[in-house]
Amino acid sequence: MEWIEIAVETTYEAKEAVANILYNAGVNGIVIEGSNDFKLLDDDKSWDYVDDALLEKDFDGVIVKAYLPTTVDVLEKIDLISQLVASLPLYDINIGCGKVSTLKVSEEDWSSSWKKHFKPTKVGESIVIKPTWESYSADSNELVIELDPGMAFGTGTHETTVMCIKELENTVLPEFTVLDIGCGSGILSIAAAKLGAREVQAIDLDEVAVKVSKKNIELNKLTDIINVKHGDLLNSADGKADVIVANIMADIVMRLSDDVKQFLKPDGIFIASGIILKKVMDVIEVFARNDLVIIRTEKMGEWATIIAKAKRKSN
Repeated sequence: MEWIEIAVETTYEAKEAVANILYNAGVNGIVIEGSNDFKLLDDDKSWDYVDDALLEKDFDGVIVKAYLPTTVDVLEKIDLISQLVASLPLYDINIGCGKVSTLKVSEEDWSSSWKKHFKPTKVGESIVIKPTWESYSADSNELVIELDPGMAFGTGTHETTVMCIKELENTVLPEFTVLDIGCGSGILSIAAAKLGAREVQAIDLDEVAVKVSKKNIELNKLTDIINVKHGDLLNSADGKADVIVANIMADIVMRLSDDVKQFLKPDGIFIASGIILKKVMDVIEVFARNDLVIIRTEKMGEWATIIAKAKRKSN
């Protein structure tokens, strides 16, 4: 399968705004390249992939990359991305040169360029993310997730995913049901099942993510527990869950919160991640309007995860 790589040369300041534009265009993950940006991050696991070669160059900006399949409307999407990036200065965002370039790549070429960076990683107290092409000897208390994210991204090393996995460890009990909204590579669904969930629904709007999730769930022999569905947010969800986890982005989390309480069991927990720090208060305000009570907010790097529950009705 062929993909279009979209690369936006911009500033550190504009990184999140450009990423949001790309996400809204339908990409499933962001690749960031740039030595200065790399140095500002806590470690080299803050993004799905960082090009080590750029660390040796005198480059004072960042390149934000994403991938779109070569569908019939891809040229329209690229044109829209270019227009939206060019409009960011109207909102007092310095985009630097703001150059948008494209390159046609195959899935095989893309995957081979970053696999060397993806190694077995322990996340939380017990979960270990192991790429399928690596070997690993697990301790007796470790739960190993076999993963090949393909073009769906989601390697488990990004701060938002780490926080979600830690919250699942704190929350999931045997016999719980879980909804994973925007499942990507399926990593959170698999983690929930490994932690004892009886039933998991994994939902994603992107057909590539659905395909990759199914593959990873088969690799982990969890097809009897996890049901992968193609759908938009909760439109494909069936029944109520003990836990709903959504590692997406702030604007979509806010839209999701309109309906989430209808799919939560009494005392059910909503784990919302993918929220940049400057959007936290916006999300909290929307949650309050939708009768979602904040339990706590966790932060890691530039990101936040909000844990909430539905407000109980007074008698």
